Amino acid sequence: MRVLIAEDQLLLRDGLTRMLTAYGFDVVAAIDDGAGLAEALVSHRPDVAVVDVRLPPTFTDEGLRAAIAARSEVPGLPILILSQYVERLYARELLSDRNGAVGYLLKDRVGDVRQFVEAIRQIAAGGTVMDPEVVAQLLHQRDALAVLSPRERDVLRLMAEGRSNAANAAHLVIAEKSVNNHINALFAKLGLPPSGSDHRRVLAVLAYLDQ
Repeated sequence: MRVLIAEDQLLLRDGLTRMLTAYGFDVVAAIDDGAGLAEALVSHRPDVAVVDVRLPPTFTDEGLRAAIAARSEVPGLPILILSQYVERLYARELLSDRNGAVGYLLKDRVGDVRQFVEAIRQIAAGGTVMDPEVVAQLLHQRDALAVLSPRERDVLRLMAEGRSNAANAAHLVIAEKSVNNHINALFAKLGLPPSGSDHRRVLAVLAYLDQ
């Protein structure tokens, strides 16, 4: 089975290469940045690609964007995304692809070699593998909507329509400060603390649209 690895950390990239080779996989490429990754995926068309979400040069979502771009050219190209943290937007992106052959695992799972290898084989066969922690957080996010107050749900609905806080306040005939208070409250209830990497308004809207 032919595998492509995209991982910027040398030790992990080398470790994955050695581990998969030991299990009989043929590592056709080991890439350390996002530049040209989509092209490499399409060119090699591996049986499975193991791709880190965050790659140089910006360490944001190069890996994911390259995987999505490659799958648009080669539908169903098997991709296993690795991430250090639960990236809910990325998980939702993977789940929305009906072609299957996708997976999302936290990097901690690589330590369980047998489980990791089995995940790769399952994805190569067209299956979907989701990390239990990712699933748990997605389910928690959906359940949390039930505890929002009617006014908080109104504010979230208007956010989903793309309205600003000022437009939201005008529509609901309340003070803009009150809108801000409702937004902060629903962020807390949805488990969306301040973060440098998550866009909380987007995540909150996705939670609303997924209900």
